[in-house]
Amino acid sequence: MAVDHIRYDLLAQDALRGVVRRVLQDAMRDGLPGEHHFYIAFDTRAPGVRLSPRLLERYPDEMTVILQHQFWDLSVSDYGFEVGLSFSGIPERLFVPFSALKGFFDPSVQFGLQFEVVDDTAAEAPAEGADPAARPAAVEPIEGRPRGSVPLTGSPVQAFEREAEDKPSEPVQDGAPDSGATVVRLDNFRKK
Repeated sequence: MAVDHIRYDLLAQDALRGVVRRVLQDAMRDGLPGEHHFYIAFDTRAPGVRLSPRLLERYPDEMTVILQHQFWDLSVSDYGFEVGLSFSGIPERLFVPFSALKGFFDPSVQFGLQFEVVDDTAAEAPAEGADPAARPAAVEPIEGRPRGSVPLTGSPVQAFEREAEDKPSEPVQDGAPDSGATVVRLDNFRKK
């Protein structure tokens, strides 16, 4: 099997993060149109993420925010987005680099994106006895890339609701659909 020196998988993820950036830029400029609202999951340990110590203690690994009714001062750059939200009645401001995103879902139109997280350590050394030519090319660490993995089972709303059950967090808003979501996965574009 040929080694992908271009790393199409990383290029595709960056392009899909560009979709999120564009949607958030439009929301910043024009507000949320119609019934659109967003569930955004991100790695709280990723480089560049800014949270208060209180939120980081409450969400040490991953956090999902909902941009619908109660958010303010949304600001979007090429690198990430900053937004004001209320957590248990306490206003907070967070900054999230796009490279920290793990998932994006707009339940109003059943559109979701699941981002694979680059695991730099997995590419560093081949398994014992493995043919080095059979493994993917080593990935140099890229600043701002979160580590870990993102399992996806069921719809993104179900995944976000499971996360909400597992962690003490803000309640998922009523009216969120529970199935039939269209999720774009990068695995669909990979050669098997």
